[in-house]
Amino acid sequence: MRCNRMALAIAIAFPFSLSANAQTSDVPVKELGMVTITGGQPTSLPTQIPTTMEGVTGEQIEQSINATDSEDALKYFPSLLVRKRYIGDYNHAILSSRASGTGNSARSAVYADGILLSNYLGNGIGGLSFPPRWGLVTPEEIERVDVMYGPFSAAYPGNSVGAVVDYVTRMPTKFEAHAKMGYVSQPFELYGTDTTARSWQASTSVGNKRGDWAWFLNFNHTDSQGQPLTFATRTLASGTPGTAGTPVTGAVPGLNGANAPWWILGSGTAYTTQQDHFKAKVAWDITPTLRAAYTLGVWQNQSQGRPVSYLRDAAGQPVTSGAINIGGSSYAPLSGGDFALTNESLLHTMHGLSVKRHTQGVFDWEVAASLYDYGKDQKRQNSAANTLPDAASGGPGTLADGKGTGWNNLALKGIWRPGGMQGAHIVDFGFQQDHYQLDYLSSAIPGNWLQDHPGARVSEVGGKTRLQSLYAQDAWSFAPRWKMVLGLRGERWSAYDGRTAIPGAAPAIDTRWAGRGETHLSPKAALSWQWLADTVLKASAGRAVRFPTVSELYGATSTANAQYLNDPNLRPEKSWTTELSAEKDLGNSLLRLTLFTEDTHDALYTQTTFDTVANRNVSRVQNVGRIATKGLELAWSGSDVLRRGLDLNASVTYADSVIKDNAGFVAVPGDTLGKRQPNVAKWRASALASYRWNARWSTSIGARYSGPQFRTLNNSDVNGFTYMGVSQFFTVDLRARYQVNKHLAASFGIDNANNYPFWNFHPYPQRSYVAELKIDL
Repeated sequence: MRCNRMALAIAIAFPFSLSANAQTSDVPVKELGMVTITGGQPTSLPTQIPTTMEGVTGEQIEQSINATDSEDALKYFPSLLVRKRYIGDYNHAILSSRASGTGNSARSAVYADGILLSNYLGNGIGGLSFPPRWGLVTPEEIERVDVMYGPFSAAYPGNSVGAVVDYVTRMPTKFEAHAKMGYVSQPFELYGTDTTARSWQASTSVGNKRGDWAWFLNFNHTDSQGQPLTFATRTLASGTPGTAGTPVTGAVPGLNGANAPWWILGSGTAYTTQQDHFKAKVAWDITPTLRAAYTLGVWQNQSQGRPVSYLRDAAGQPVTSGAINIGGSSYAPLSGGDFALTNESLLHTMHGLSVKRHTQGVFDWEVAASLYDYGKDQKRQNSAANTLPDAASGGPGTLADGKGTGWNNLALKGIWRPGGMQGAHIVDFGFQQDHYQLDYLSSAIPGNWLQDHPGARVSEVGGKTRLQSLYAQDAWSFAPRWKMVLGLRGERWSAYDGRTAIPGAAPAIDTRWAGRGETHLSPKAALSWQWLADTVLKASAGRAVRFPTVSELYGATSTANAQYLNDPNLRPEKSWTTELSAEKDLGNSLLRLTLFTEDTHDALYTQTTFDTVANRNVSRVQNVGRIATKGLELAWSGSDVLRRGLDLNASVTYADSVIKDNAGFVAVPGDTLGKRQPNVAKWRASALASYRWNARWSTSIGARYSGPQFRTLNNSDVNGFTYMGVSQFFTVDLRARYQVNKHLAASFGIDNANNYPFWNFHPYPQRSYVAELKIDL
């Protein structure tokens, strides 16, 4: 049992504590590597699994992190990285963990108050995009964020193989009201672009608790400008010597990921985004031990992506179409795919309903259901033949409509404590059903792509998957200093109603795919031993089965500048994950060393390559025979280190992730064997120092590092510092906060203060200045 001083330090001062599952005003008890909740909003994560858990409170986020989106709360967690490209990034912000890269969104699980935010309609960004729905949580409503590493709880599906994240949001105990205004400025200079992207945010929330009822409302508006994310290119080798084409200047020379010379012709996908978030929560204490709760979340997004040509003709006018001539060589004509214009309009709704009995006695139970609905999801884009400048005011294009897409979840959970809270056994068991539906229709617009109704069908893809699961796990305190958890999860997966229709293909495609079904068992085990009074040793092992998503099975899509190829016969991904940990209490700090392994067979991977002939990105989903990962993670957290008010935490992760077996290939057979798993760096590190100077002032400095990595399965992209490359990075973030009075606080920060230019296919933000003003009543 930890002493109260250490428990208080863990609960309050450590930004990433293994016992951050309690309110800052309560003192949790940490025994044998377990987490015991003594107050505050409950996490949905299991508290009786002796495995790695980390956490951060809303107060710590506000004090030390420049958080403009909810995913920013994860910035300094060990081994975690979110591929956030700009404020309000809604289609590429994918979570990466120890042995999973930023292209594998279906290998982690993100929840808000137990409601699923992860989008298991697909994996990654090939064709359509499937990051977690971060926009359904705003930083201002976060009370706490808890993370469990690995698939060691039977209560979660195989998508938990990387990590499980739970956002615990505010629920008032008395009347409260808050308002926040924020502004971000990002000067951005790259290739032929020299601009400043600006973003504005405003948020307000109000809540109260009276008698048996509590409610909370949160509104947030974001108006964001992002830096260019894509670029039109031509390889030098594709040029033909001669005088054909319009002579142009302004092309920027460079090297692509394979270090082949190419020309950068212009920028694209510079988003202007307006987003609105509304959250309403109500809770009713039917009895002192029975609570019903309902959550409504509404998120809307309006965005425009616009290109800019760097090319100029002899008269100094922009060149956006036709064959071009650079330095005496002619190149393929510019198309609408080179300079694509997009307009997107989305309106998504989330519902969550739960009834929970919490006596802390012999038996408790919970019934929870949630629904996520794509009420509106439209993307308009000019066609390849419709080029600038005319495309800016109309002309032919396409409309991609995802209305009808969404998912719903049902969970029946029980907890049995044969001997009460102090008994030797705590048994969790339950039934879960998860249902996913994809409906995606792409239509031609022959007249005005900006506003006309859709015309002839270009493609229509869709289908459904269902996962039904039974699970049970027993946390058994079989000796005074020992605890074991044994669990088993049984899953029945089915895929049905799959369809792929592409009338314009040669020959035309109109396929109704046969239904499929599989059943798998996933055992789990964990053991904890209080070796010394200040040292806990833990071991965990678990099998995870990650089933193919609807999009991977059926979601073939094609646009002017991208194509996605599905595979209805994909095999499920099967992983065995283990970890060994030692945690040592150092008085005012906690040190943890973790050895982890993951052995994955039939890994589900979407690989994107650039087709120089078609002049567009082509993504193909496939099974990779076997990927083996082994690594070490060292994490340290301290409160009042060296002097009172100074909190420090740091982590270093080493991961050796290698492709051991693969029948497929990129260029020639065998070219992926022995190569590193894409988007998983060998070395990653983070550190955060926060200092409270006095009751009014606090400052923090954070740093993040990721070593060299690859994007392709055959590791042919040796140049990461270029468009479509994945580079190493080292960034430093600064933040200062001043409490003006009881009700008013102001903060100023700089993200990427050292202005490190880095890439993950797209360029990340450069130095960004953040200012915030917050009012609390």
